[in-house]
Amino acid sequence: MFGQFVIGPPGSGKSTFCAAMKEFMTGIQRDVAVINLDPANDTTPYTCDADIRDLIKLDEVMEDLELGPNGGLVYCIEYLAKNTTWLKEALNKCKGSYIILDLPGQVELFTQHKGCKDIVSTIIDDWNYRMVTVHLVDAHHCTDPSKYISSVLMSLSCMLHLETPHVNLLSKCDLIEKYGRLKFGLEFYTNVMDLKYLVPHIGDEKDPFLKKHRSLSEKIIDVVEGFGLVAFTPLSILEKDSMKNALAIIDKANGYVPMPRERNLVLNMIAREPAWNSDTIQHFQEKYINDERAKNAAKFENDNKT
Repeated sequence: MFGQFVIGPPGSGKSTFCAAMKEFMTGIQRDVAVINLDPANDTTPYTCDADIRDLIKLDEVMEDLELGPNGGLVYCIEYLAKNTTWLKEALNKCKGSYIILDLPGQVELFTQHKGCKDIVSTIIDDWNYRMVTVHLVDAHHCTDPSKYISSVLMSLSCMLHLETPHVNLLSKCDLIEKYGRLKFGLEFYTNVMDLKYLVPHIGDEKDPFLKKHRSLSEKIIDVVEGFGLVAFTPLSILEKDSMKNALAIIDKANGYVPMPRERNLVLNMIAREPAWNSDTIQHFQEKYINDERAKNAAKFENDNKT
């Protein structure tokens, strides 16, 4: 029994990714079921095979217990952690299918809260599911050095807290041009190496607060690079090749072997070495990032070699 925990901050595209992944898997004849575990999500872009809102709803919790949205979400996840019978029954109804769990977007649930980790541990350790955490980060954070460093730290925190096989995806890479300019080429942001080159770009004369805290960013960079765990794969759900590449990396992370009925094209794709595919990164660089930024990427590589 295999599946994905799909996590990420609000607006990173988790539910849209779940819908796209379900459609893609259906297209390659892989049986798939999507379960909504976000009690605040009442408008999913996919048909739920099970919905936590049948167990508990955020709006009702907020009204009955006079909690805010953050406290309400924490209560809902703790309630689910104490009532896993509902989740077990939902998973049993989907037996034989690949499972995608769409989780809430509240970051602290995955970086420090015990309830979510208990649910993850129950599914993996007690129920013997082979799961991988798919963490989505909006690609527009790459256009802001301070936001990007924060996103990298958040990714590392999720990896260390949940202790599962983990795949980090830069979502909405096809829209990156709309958010601003990258300081370096896309490969710099996917490899998560030599982040010290971002520090001079943190803050400017108009933002002295960020400029003052460059030293803090340097310490965060030291921690991230010291672990050496974080890397990203670019993703556009509108491109089939991008979805294929993401699925190959995800399947490799949790050890899923495609069923015979899955198409030969996908079988061949998964059989090759997919991790950190430079061709994929180059494709996004050429298609969605202009030539000037490509020159900056080349300049960074030359400077790094020297």
